[in-house]
Amino acid sequence: MPPPDHSAPPIPVAAVADAPVAVAVRAATDAHPGLSGFYTLGSGLDAFAARMALIDAAASTLDVQYYIWRNDLTGRLLIDALRRAADRGVRVRLLLDDNNTGGLDRLLAAMDAHPRVEVRLFNPFRQRGFRPLGYLTEFRRLNRRMHNKSLTADGAVTVLGGRNIGDEYFEAQTEVGFLDLDVLAVGSVVPAVADSFEDYWGSGSAYPAAAFVTPASEADRERLARLGAEIDRLPAAAPYVAAATAAPMMRELRAGRLPLEWSKAELVVDDPAKALGQAAEGDLMLGRLESVLGDPMQREFVIVSPYFVPGPRGAALLEGYARKGLKVRILTNALESTDVAAVHSGYARYRKRLLAAGVELYELRRRAGDRRRDKDGKGMPGSSNASLHAKTFALDGERIFVGSFNFDPRSARLNTEMGVVIDSPAMAQALSSAFDGVIPRSSYQPVLDDQGRLVWLERMPDGSIRRHDREPGASVMQRFSVGFLKLLPIESLL
Repeated sequence: MPPPDHSAPPIPVAAVADAPVAVAVRAATDAHPGLSGFYTLGSGLDAFAARMALIDAAASTLDVQYYIWRNDLTGRLLIDALRRAADRGVRVRLLLDDNNTGGLDRLLAAMDAHPRVEVRLFNPFRQRGFRPLGYLTEFRRLNRRMHNKSLTADGAVTVLGGRNIGDEYFEAQTEVGFLDLDVLAVGSVVPAVADSFEDYWGSGSAYPAAAFVTPASEADRERLARLGAEIDRLPAAAPYVAAATAAPMMRELRAGRLPLEWSKAELVVDDPAKALGQAAEGDLMLGRLESVLGDPMQREFVIVSPYFVPGPRGAALLEGYARKGLKVRILTNALESTDVAAVHSGYARYRKRLLAAGVELYELRRRAGDRRRDKDGKGMPGSSNASLHAKTFALDGERIFVGSFNFDPRSARLNTEMGVVIDSPAMAQALSSAFDGVIPRSSYQPVLDDQGRLVWLERMPDGSIRRHDREPGASVMQRFSVGFLKLLPIESLL
């Protein structure tokens, strides 16, 4: 690929006095110098409402960076909100990984044609039709993706974490919902997120959409202008928008009543040169995490990762922690709930050795039902047909990571990732407590029986334990495919 042409003049940023978003957080940030304030977005509805509220409140700039943006109800609602923001003078920059923009070219072209909007595609496909053809000739390049997710309004408030843009992430009209985790953040971490966006926006993998997408026609522009009206006519739109509008988060933020957790925090993000295979080891996510985290754990290491493939080195590290007496507990997807069976095959080959070392494993059931919540009504909200998508871990009940990083080779070596390490005992202990209550009730627990055989324990509503001697809830074909995939040398791609 030739390097991207970034010579076009940037969209000027209008100076706006007393922008509502900045005003809403100024007093709180001034009262907590050097700290960041966090509000956990555990439910999909809250996560959607936060993004919509920030877009609607923005007065100057919106910087938006995502791996997936679906052309569905929530995806179109947010695109329409960005268009309306641009109409009122906000500069909108939209950076999307091109792996998941299939079917969006006309909509993105229309957005890019707006004088206040610029769209860039990260690591784009030259083949705009049948994307898999691109892998036949450019697999080495196209296999590296931008997995980062953030939305920053007026340089004052940001949302980052594990969610992409799509109905399955926001509890909207889907049979299977992702259990995910974001944080809304203000304070010292926001400039770091803004700087990271600038690095990616100007990187050697971020191409102006106009270089690959046919320019918007008048019909494309008219369709974009009618998008809001078309959404309003959808039966599912009105109740969902009403519920999101009723969410009190932005109102409470503006009034200074949003309960923010104020802590020291540090953004950890890959060098965008990783997408070109040119980043130094110390500039990769794992190296930066090691530098930020410093001293190893002393008591406990808990991990939530939907795609958990530790690899030989990671497995040895976790085994070492467990054998030293640390409590190591991990939640990932069960075979019945994962959306990527190949990744489950990579995880499955490490199960027995991790269990033998004393690591506790939990596999989220597809149908978690009301048992996802604890006796106080707190827990893991989402669809009863659930698939885990949150990426978080906590150390010693003192610090917690929230971001896009999966514990797998792809996140470590191929995709770019981002997240924030938060020095918050309250947030870290909340995750640890979930392993004492809601997680065991919502999961299968793999263990080794007296003969060293792998079995799964399921806690039933009446308190009894049900034993499964094979992958619970999975079909014969699912078990066969995982067994076959375990034989293939594909772990480095997972």
